[in-house]
Amino acid sequence: MLDDVLALIREHDRFFITTHLGPDGDAVGSQLALGRFLEKMGKSVAMVNADEVDYNLDWMPGAGDIAVFDGSLGQHEALAEAEVAFVLDTNDEERIGKVGSLVRDATATTVLVDHHLEPEHWFDVLFVREEAAATGELIYEIIDGLAPDLIDEGVATALYTAIMTDTGSFRYSSVTPALHRSVADILERGGIGPAPIHETIYDRKSMPGLRLLGRMLNRIRLRYNGQLGYSVVTQRMVEDTGASWDDKQGFVNYVLSIEDVKTALLFSETDDGAKISFRSEADVRVDQWARHFGGGGHRNAAGAYVKRPTFEKTIETVIDAASDYIAFDARYAPDDDLSPEDQSYLETLLDDPSDAT
Repeated sequence: MLDDVLALIREHDRFFITTHLGPDGDAVGSQLALGRFLEKMGKSVAMVNADEVDYNLDWMPGAGDIAVFDGSLGQHEALAEAEVAFVLDTNDEERIGKVGSLVRDATATTVLVDHHLEPEHWFDVLFVREEAAATGELIYEIIDGLAPDLIDEGVATALYTAIMTDTGSFRYSSVTPALHRSVADILERGGIGPAPIHETIYDRKSMPGLRLLGRMLNRIRLRYNGQLGYSVVTQRMVEDTGASWDDKQGFVNYVLSIEDVKTALLFSETDDGAKISFRSEADVRVDQWARHFGGGGHRNAAGAYVKRPTFEKTIETVIDAASDYIAFDARYAPDDDLSPEDQSYLETLLDDPSDAT
């Protein structure tokens, strides 16, 4: 656990750090915080991911030092020379992308730092705590156990970003008084304020992204008498608005914000299936629902990737399974079948005239 990780850092000098596909704020923030901290300790660090950093996170100090895996000799050598390889914020080889099998087969000691359930068994050392609000919280504990005085503006910014983004701006049930004390220490040691970070991540919107948001909002539908909300982002919507897939970050939270909605989903169409984002209020868990469809995550925030014959069929199948995992208010009788309105909605998803430019 933690003591084992601290010992490895003290005893070794060459490190490799990676994280999951489509790295979010917790993944990138944790990676940058650990990487910068190790460098300040005089260690050699290589940071390589299968996917590039999203535009809403590329402003973070050191983000340019994270390489996108390209199979180059230099990247292979960096992993071959590493004594310790950290995998952050995911416990699944497949979720690490092209880097996953390389890390698994490397001679380096593999260390998992994560807060997700059911880690795979190939890691040598695990620092995993499901109750942690974010992987960034665990990275802070590592730093605090070694040399907290090395927390500078860059490390603090990365840690705060990791924790803030993975707790819904400190709204989720995983947030504890102890976490707030840790965050206060991060802010004080780094000499940073939270407002500029929050504004940069959540208030920096592109015009195409706002157009895409408008179309997503227009497609929100409610089920189970208003207790479940869902919407879609189709490939055509992205193309017609000129937006990027990065622009839909946080869209699902708009659905969850609707009065009386306790569970929200966003279905994003891909070339061969659908990416599904699950969100819920504090007393409702969605991770088991997501796991049923091959995904996973946390009580209030989870995801899944589903390959089905059609995008519409995926939506219908996932929505119909809701009552198996969510205890909807007994005052409301779950609607067993799609309403004619919803059925028509699904049938016209991919050819909505409002998408015309």
